[in-house]
Amino acid sequence: MNLKKFAFSMLVTTALVACAATGDAMAPAKMTDGMLTGSNGMTLYTFDRDAAGSGKSVCNGPCATNWPPLMAMEGQAASGDYTMITRDDGKKQWALKGKPLYFWAKDTKPGDKTGDGFNGVWHIVK
Repeated sequence: MNLKKFAFSMLVTTALVACAATGDAMAPAKMTDGMLTGSNGMTLYTFDRDAAGSGKSVCNGPCATNWPPLMAMEGQAASGDYTMITRDDGKKQWALKGKPLYFWAKDTKPGDKTGDGFNGVWHIVK
């Protein structure tokens, strides 16, 4: 392979890797049928007792067992309306417009939204 072809090949490879990395850094959730879902297709919720912009979740311990947080993975970066908060255990959780995001343990398949309105304080993100 000559030097020009090698350089071009490396340039294309670098561009593809950069595009793939950018895709991972994009939104941690997506809109599906008018509601926000995680990458697993499961419905995401907010909790009225979480203060938007506080950088904290008040759903810990048994609450977080029933309402698993949408966790941020190492190396992911916040952008746009998506931010990260630090949970009491030091782990990072995704938030949308300052409100932490959660799944509901009783939703069993993508499209379930059985947690909407639970105790009047849990809501689907629309």
